[in-house]
Amino acid sequence: MAESSSSLPPLCEKISYKYYFLRAVDLTILGLLFSLLLHRILLMKQSDNAWVAAFLCESFFTSVWLIITCIKWSPAEYKPYPDRLDERVHDLPSVDMFLTTADPVREPPILVVNTVLSLLAVNYPANKLACYVSDDGCSPLTYFSLKEASKFAKIWVPFCKKYNVRVRAPFRYFLNHPVATESSEFSKDWDMMKREYEKLCRKLEGATGDSHWLDADDDFEAFTNTKPNDHSTIVKVVWENKGGVGDEIEVPHFVYISREKRPNYFHNYKAGAMNFLVRVSGLMTNAPYMLNVDCDMYVNEADVVRQAMCIFLQNSISNSNNCAFVQYPQGFYDSNADGLAVLQSYIGRGIAGIQGSIYAGSGCFHTRRVMYGISFDDLEDDGRSLSSVATRNYLAEENLAREFGSSKEMVTSVVNALQRKLNPQHSSLTDFLEAAQKVGHCHYENQTSWGKTIGWLYGSTTEDVHTSLGIHSRGWTSSFISPDPPAFLGAMPPGGPEAMVQQRRWAAGMLEVLFNKRSPLIGVFFGKLRFRQSLAYLYILTWGLRSIPELFYCLLPAYCLLYNSALFPKGVYLGIIFMLLGMHCLYTLWEFMNLGFSVQSWFVCQSCGRINTTCSWLFSIPDIILKFLGISETVFVVTKKTMPEIRSESEYGKSQQEDDCPNQDSGKFEFDGSLYFLPGTFIVFVNLAALVGFSVGLLQRLSHSHGGSSSGMAEACGCVLVVMLFHPFLMGIFEKGKYGIPLSTLSKAAFLAVLFVVFSLGKLVY
Repeated sequence: MAESSSSLPPLCEKISYKYYFLRAVDLTILGLLFSLLLHRILLMKQSDNAWVAAFLCESFFTSVWLIITCIKWSPAEYKPYPDRLDERVHDLPSVDMFLTTADPVREPPILVVNTVLSLLAVNYPANKLACYVSDDGCSPLTYFSLKEASKFAKIWVPFCKKYNVRVRAPFRYFLNHPVATESSEFSKDWDMMKREYEKLCRKLEGATGDSHWLDADDDFEAFTNTKPNDHSTIVKVVWENKGGVGDEIEVPHFVYISREKRPNYFHNYKAGAMNFLVRVSGLMTNAPYMLNVDCDMYVNEADVVRQAMCIFLQNSISNSNNCAFVQYPQGFYDSNADGLAVLQSYIGRGIAGIQGSIYAGSGCFHTRRVMYGISFDDLEDDGRSLSSVATRNYLAEENLAREFGSSKEMVTSVVNALQRKLNPQHSSLTDFLEAAQKVGHCHYENQTSWGKTIGWLYGSTTEDVHTSLGIHSRGWTSSFISPDPPAFLGAMPPGGPEAMVQQRRWAAGMLEVLFNKRSPLIGVFFGKLRFRQSLAYLYILTWGLRSIPELFYCLLPAYCLLYNSALFPKGVYLGIIFMLLGMHCLYTLWEFMNLGFSVQSWFVCQSCGRINTTCSWLFSIPDIILKFLGISETVFVVTKKTMPEIRSESEYGKSQQEDDCPNQDSGKFEFDGSLYFLPGTFIVFVNLAALVGFSVGLLQRLSHSHGGSSSGMAEACGCVLVVMLFHPFLMGIFEKGKYGIPLSTLSKAAFLAVLFVVFSLGKLVY
């Protein structure tokens, strides 16, 4: 229970930023863009189709920059003070922690285990925590790994809390030796823990290729004759903290679940798994707050739960309980995500200053009552209890069964959650196994509101943004915390096929949300979505649509060189182009360097941005068209996760020496024979062909037959810039193996490039 005295310092504070200089730069760039568009309009009648195409592309870019300017106008974030929590709160609220995994091959069990161990070891009373792992692959290997992890947790959790270990994922913690100044007791315990962890790793690695343990233990009987897409519901209490009082040696509740799946039943991907987690946790522990993380996003800040509780409890103290969730930025321990870090720092803080951060799918604390579908208007003025109207609407027995399903135990837990009551503490988790089995059946959600207005929303492969939009449209706000060090860290897929698949899924999922009934274009008029917040959602949801103008704009300089027409204005207005390019480069470079990133990192991210847009996001458009035509559905493809190799004691010195030497393959772009790499290769070929033709004077000899205005150095510079941005593809033409573009892709791209050149030259080949 929270102390409400106003004389005590707050648990958190909202920090608002006013960057007047950056606002001026944003507005200057916007003014230059509008000036360029005005010039194109004035000369439209005197120009050809390339001029019109450039105008349309630049109009789209201008609208995007206008939205960005609106989003970044008033950035904000919250700063929690977890050290004040014990003074103000006598009884901390319970938190249920969710982790999802779906494929033991693409998501190695040792990676899942490390994330679980980091969750179990957070600085929070163990009797107030419960960790639930959803395994959508129904893998006995995953369950075996979690059982072994629970044994290791009984020594790992006390070790972390005894020595106040900061990084509580073992695979990261044991990368470095303890400093020489540490006590002998710590060094002895450290060596013992490292040996136990290496033993755990060897055991899990051995279990991957040998399944004799599956037949030796009756606990695995439920996995007999199961398939990832065809199995019954499995719920296992891996560890129960019976009678716990929150001591440092205790380990929180730990539960494994796998919902029922059948081949002919659509299971709604991650959103369906999250809703099953909500139901099972509601039956067993029914904590008022829920944390969800991806299986590769380990806890990097031990006080992360306390930080989030500062936000929720401060709202409770001030009677302004309008915060639905607290989102942390997604941090990464590799070098593939610098661009995302910059995006979260500037765009993320900007969105947080409007109606609140957008739910990013991981590293987010949710309020259970909000996930059960209530609106902010359903609460009394104190922000705690339901209004009389909402009580009649939500708590009527017939309404509860219709909305939440036929399970009486589930309905009881929902009533408790809506009324801010806890489940009876004397019950054992195993008492709810039968009820948990029931709410995991394929047909349980039929004719209910799960996925429609309750829980994680269905209808998109980006269930996070879809759910976030639904929450904000009901009048709720959210909070953004960006602590140092980062609260959660994970790994991004390397540049190449895996990244392309992930980006395509994101872009397609965004478009699904954009064109459904919860579109921000609708929510701003018929919901409680604020106007600038709707612009923030539009900025994200239109990622896929950006591929068309960017693709055209990458080809226009080459087309104009080949066709001998003007793309860029002459005279003073050509200066606008160079000023726009220079200001944008310096502005984005400053954003990167201000966060500690290098010039090389900035250029790589600019390059990857163009590649993702024109190659990966492009395929999201046919995905959505085919879905709306009823021909096919968008598919949720699990991204392959990787982790650093575990070093043994004897390998440590050698590995340390290897780390001091740069890896010659690090940062290289990987290719395969998929269609993702065809557009980029085609763009490079076309621009190279245009530059070759221009350099040998081919266009000068052909200019008399067109009678058009002479193209010049500006268009050639445009081609050079495009080739530079697609540098990985240029290098891939000459590389071999996985870093080289396959011959089949080169052949297709060359054929398309020849057609493009012939078309541009105005000749038809039959």
